[in-house]
Amino acid sequence: MRIEKTSCGFEREPLNSPFGFKGGYLTELWQAIALVRSADGTEAVGLGTQSVLWSDSAVFAGNSEAAGNGMMFLMTAKALKLAEGIEWDNPIDLFDTIFNEVYEYGKRITCNPSLRPTFAANSMVAVDNAVWMLYCAEKGIASFDDMVPGKFREALPARHQRLANVPLMSYNVPIEKISDSLKGGYFLLKIKIGADPDGDGDLDKMLEWDKRRVSEIHAVAKHSHTPYTDTGRIPYYLDANGRYDGRDRLMRLLDHCADIGALENIVIIEEPFPEHLRIDVADIPVRVAADESAHSDRDAQERIELGYKAVALKPIAKTMSMSLKIAKVCHDAKVPCFCADLTVNPILVDWNKNVAARLPALPGVKIGVCESNGSQNYRNWEAMKACHPCAGASWIEPHEGVYILDDTFFEQSGGILQTPLHYRQLCR
Repeated sequence: MRIEKTSCGFEREPLNSPFGFKGGYLTELWQAIALVRSADGTEAVGLGTQSVLWSDSAVFAGNSEAAGNGMMFLMTAKALKLAEGIEWDNPIDLFDTIFNEVYEYGKRITCNPSLRPTFAANSMVAVDNAVWMLYCAEKGIASFDDMVPGKFREALPARHQRLANVPLMSYNVPIEKISDSLKGGYFLLKIKIGADPDGDGDLDKMLEWDKRRVSEIHAVAKHSHTPYTDTGRIPYYLDANGRYDGRDRLMRLLDHCADIGALENIVIIEEPFPEHLRIDVADIPVRVAADESAHSDRDAQERIELGYKAVALKPIAKTMSMSLKIAKVCHDAKVPCFCADLTVNPILVDWNKNVAARLPALPGVKIGVCESNGSQNYRNWEAMKACHPCAGASWIEPHEGVYILDDTFFEQSGGILQTPLHYRQLCR
């Protein structure tokens, strides 16, 4: 197959309020759009949500928010130009062919020779999705199941009819809203830790802030119960985004959790350490998951060897191509995966849900898991939902904290293989 022509565009989406993690705050997220066209005129349009802060906090801290997004978008455009004229058999081949050149280009334009590979992967999501859609159109593939190449299907054996919608409790979400979420049926809480309360990088202050935050949330959540876990307790998913500097400080947090009776609620602590600290976590008393550090299948294998017992899959942040490769490594090692969000738009949520619906459930949780926090954070979420090719479908929004995936979801692959007309118009 070959792509003859490409185009791209973007749409800036404001957030309801500053969104805090990794010690920083976002105010908007750019929705990148990639258009690819084959020699016979077949077109496909893919979307990506850019998150500079998540993918490389050094780029975010060293530039204005708009400049960081602009640099990532230039990498999207570069990837599209590189894709023109290359012969390829499947989207994973094309991704592997152009990734390194996109990454090196990113190092140059960000003036950052230590640019994290995930920054490049994030910039390529829209391109990769467009290529998958073109691949399906050219090959006459009409479903997600048939889209996945054969050797990766064993990593996606499930067919969940229910997915837990995991809301994100970032630094500034008030306890009252967390309580309301629990009353509304949400039962798996993703809690951002690693705050920088005074903006001075003091890790002792961070730890004390995190202890208080977990204590406040547990004081509310310990009285709630759910039928979707083996214990009936509300599970916590702590996300540190690499903010802890070593085992000692992390264990002080976990000792505090044990003291207040919250340790048994923690099903995952994600990415506690900066990725350059290759710390063995096998004996840490909770399941430690890799996220940003699992840039690739090779990185995921390295983390597994360090004792990581779960990996966050992010087709909407690291591309579907790389996520399938990571999923296979984890399946072969018998390490569970789950789908985490990047505060993406409603269409990308369904790219995630297609993967989440087919991953085995996390140990201790009875249904599949898919984080989505866009409805909490986007100012224009309702208008964004109207741009979904299957707008109005019952499976787009959760019901009492759970996505109900009926036969139409699987028959239509959540609408991800259909052209999003609003976004197509933004590619000139």
